[in-house]
Amino acid sequence: MKIITVTGYKGGCGKSMTAIHVATYLSGQGDVVLVDGDPNRTAIAWSERGHLPFLVADERKAMKVVQGRDYIVIDTPARPDSSDLKELADGADLLILPTTPDVVSLGPMLQTANDLGTATYRALLTIVPPRPSHEGETMWAELSENGIPVFRTMIRRAAGFQKAALAGVPISALSGRDRLGWLDYEALGKEILEVLSYE
Repeated sequence: MKIITVTGYKGGCGKSMTAIHVATYLSGQGDVVLVDGDPNRTAIAWSERGHLPFLVADERKAMKVVQGRDYIVIDTPARPDSSDLKELADGADLLILPTTPDVVSLGPMLQTANDLGTATYRALLTIVPPRPSHEGETMWAELSENGIPVFRTMIRRAAGFQKAALAGVPISALSGRDRLGWLDYEALGKEILEVLSYE
């Protein structure tokens, strides 16, 4: 059983969206449960509007459903303090830290990395604006230069994610251009499996 925890130091960085799509990718690799620990219950609400290819469980009921699963993906509350972060890292095989590519996110990300020390984590750039913007590449370089492990994959800003949320399905269930964001999560999923194989 592998545990992947998605957490962020601020809201609006695509945390729940990432938890849902990582779980979607992993559901093609094995039996997955997504534990929704976010007070907004975003993943539970998403699943209730339609259908997700994995079980979504409230954190208060999670112990009943996690046994025997191949993967557990945990969506946490935003803004954990440093002691919460350490506990999240200790309890996970991989911690994913979504962040948007803007200068105000850099400082908190560096602080988070400092709090995590030697834990197994990766920053993930999300809601990345399309070209000709280079905000994603610039932030990726800044994080890397500061010694923060960053996924090579960046998650594009795409209208398809909103459509998927409204329909209660993963973006992989959409068609045409609306589905393009899934390419990013497929690439991310492969990277996640690489990281887990080294653990």
